[in-house]
Amino acid sequence: MEKKIRLGIAMTGSFCTFAKVLEVIEQLAEEYDIFPIMSEFAAATDTRFGKAEEHLARLERISGKKVITHIAAAEPIGPKKLLDALVIIPCTGNTLGKLAGGITDTAVTMAAKANLRNGKPLIIAVSSNDSLSASAKNIGQLMNCKNVFFVPLRQDDPVKKPTSVVCNFSKTAETVAAALQGQQLQPMLL
Repeated sequence: MEKKIRLGIAMTGSFCTFAKVLEVIEQLAEEYDIFPIMSEFAAATDTRFGKAEEHLARLERISGKKVITHIAAAEPIGPKKLLDALVIIPCTGNTLGKLAGGITDTAVTMAAKANLRNGKPLIIAVSSNDSLSASAKNIGQLMNCKNVFFVPLRQDDPVKKPTSVVCNFSKTAETVAAALQGQQLQPMLL
């Protein structure tokens, strides 16, 4: 039996996308060994889109593993070489800024730093209302970084939210497969 690729899945607080994201994670779990991670905020916040404990429980059911929710628990990802790739899905503007600025203050940013330290792919699935304004420079900076890849993205409501961008979640598996080969899935801008 062939060993499955170890895929970190890190969720940040774009709560309106959680239902769709959890479906994507279930699909990825068919092919990959999933290691779940959530930012402290995403792991502890109840919203109109669901209760935090329900999201955590579903991630644990999908992966068969406890969700990493603290920096100290994410730190061993680097030295123990726990992952072959990491997907941040959804990735908020806040997290984009932290990644671009080298800020490591959540379980997700620690996992990203730890994984990149090992030269492994970081796949970013953007979901942010300020992607084409305040976060645009961070997206551009990250696009220029080695081993950083983006799930193809598009404006989600150009009339009512002209600076908002969301990735095409259905392209996540293809993006992961391409990133594992060192390639950016194209077209990246839809």
